[in-house]
Amino acid sequence: MTHAILIRSTGGPEVLEWAPIDVPPPSVGEVRIRHTAVGVNFIDVYDRTGLYPMPLPGRLGREAAGVVEAVGPGVRSLKVGDRVAYTSTVPGSYAEARNMPADRVVRLPDGISDEQGAAMMLKGLTAQYLLRRTYRVKRGDTILVHAAAGGVGLILVQWAKRLGARVIAVVGSAAKAELVRQYGADEVVLTPQEDLVARVRALTGGEGVPVVYDSVGKDTFQASLDCLRRLGMMVTYGNASGPVPPFAALELSRRGSLFLTRPTLFHYIATRAELQKSARELFDVVASGNVELVVGQRYPLKDAARAHRDLESRRTVGSTVLVP
Repeated sequence: MTHAILIRSTGGPEVLEWAPIDVPPPSVGEVRIRHTAVGVNFIDVYDRTGLYPMPLPGRLGREAAGVVEAVGPGVRSLKVGDRVAYTSTVPGSYAEARNMPADRVVRLPDGISDEQGAAMMLKGLTAQYLLRRTYRVKRGDTILVHAAAGGVGLILVQWAKRLGARVIAVVGSAAKAELVRQYGADEVVLTPQEDLVARVRALTGGEGVPVVYDSVGKDTFQASLDCLRRLGMMVTYGNASGPVPPFAALELSRRGSLFLTRPTLFHYIATRAELQKSARELFDVVASGNVELVVGQRYPLKDAARAHRDLESRRTVGSTVLVP
């Protein structure tokens, strides 16, 4: 019997339920994947709490790695036994197995482990588009990264250093500060103990930074705007503290004709070609050793509620993986 984590109502981690599910044979264009590792992300919390509404009862999880068990009619790109990984707009990876459209699945190279694959598809591809497409980081840039000890944050820190940037990392504890320094952060701001805006201005000679990558949301939005230089770009890509409240667009002009964007990964990998190109660049930078996928926590899949509690209480570092 195949099992998955289900939710029948929105709420806290207690609504996560370990239950049997039916996984039918894959239909036209689909493959069935037996999961070997499942990634945990803050978007799963948004789904669980109802911030991102979804039909109920429902399932959670947006990324995983595993082995192809069966292929549906018309599938030519994958075969039984292939090691694969994916990220999906449709929740459901918190399961021992599931069917997926074959064109949204990529093969894992030999140099990438299943756990790395599960931890890198949503988080790593997010870092890829943030650094290479939303704001194309170049040598000599000074960038500001919030939640720098998290799954996306640690990838951003390492990849930005490889691109020749100076990285100011924002974290919430001394232990996390030490961690991000180990992975290349040039400067670390410990909040709320330090004044973020004052520190960033001091580190940049009063100018500010050209880009802020902010996955925290409500609690850091205004300070992030105040850290930007003239014509800087505010990239708000997450809501860990809640969604950013409405504000007057004129504030962007007052702060120096700033740019503001609220991107999401799935718009950047909407086509098969975009997905493959982005994944190839991600796999290459990880396989080269320039970016290490840090799996800081592992939990049995049935203990997903504990993983959510630790994630929400900021007790995690790097990526979190559930093991079926």
